[in-house]
Amino acid sequence: MRNITETVKHLLIINIIFFIASLSLGEVVYDLFALHYPSNPKFQYWQPLTHMFMHGDLGHIFFNMFGLYMFGTPIEQMWGRNKFIFFYLSTGFGAAALQLLLYYYQISSISDLLLAEGLNASEVSRFFLTSDLSYTLVDRIGRAELVSGLSAFNGVMVGASGALYGVLVAFAFLFPNARLMLLFPPIPVKAKVLVPLLILGDLFFGFTSYSIGPIAHFAHVGGAITGLIMMWYWKKNQFDQNRWDL
Repeated sequence: MRNITETVKHLLIINIIFFIASLSLGEVVYDLFALHYPSNPKFQYWQPLTHMFMHGDLGHIFFNMFGLYMFGTPIEQMWGRNKFIFFYLSTGFGAAALQLLLYYYQISSISDLLLAEGLNASEVSRFFLTSDLSYTLVDRIGRAELVSGLSAFNGVMVGASGALYGVLVAFAFLFPNARLMLLFPPIPVKAKVLVPLLILGDLFFGFTSYSIGPIAHFAHVGGAITGLIMMWYWKKNQFDQNRWDL
């Protein structure tokens, strides 16, 4: 087993501390540190950062932290602390940005439909806060569409998965021929093949109704896209490694 690097170790510790706090204190931790939609009263300016350290359950944090250890460690060994943490946080922010953009589209679409039905802006805002709407309007607009908008407004984002997808992209760039073992079926696949397949899978589940559980697939895609852009830019411009040494 490879030695864990300092930044990866500290990220693991921070995530575990947040997870223990969420188990001990419950919803108040999610209200404060999970990422809410910016128009939601529970939104706080620090949540785009802190949501990366929050997780929903034991399986969620285990797989994310295992992935961070497995793929983040060799990248930090190659890049050093400063470049790695900059990349990790940037891809986490990119993941949140794309997911919030999707939420904005869903919420705006429902808002436009409600306004077209004669509600004013105050009544639309009250709907998102209380879910209170006449049966007539529910039938006209459609229950599924309304639930989608409410879920976007009142849902929360948690997890390091978006940043982890950025790390996976970086790993595929740096170690394209590294063979990674799938869990099922248990066969080795090169990183340059597996990582694109994972991203395509998230795109498929994100655009269809076949998602397994409440997974923010577009956050994964956002982290991957941000990582891809950064890796392409750094490779193209051949950044001087010394600029990351403080």
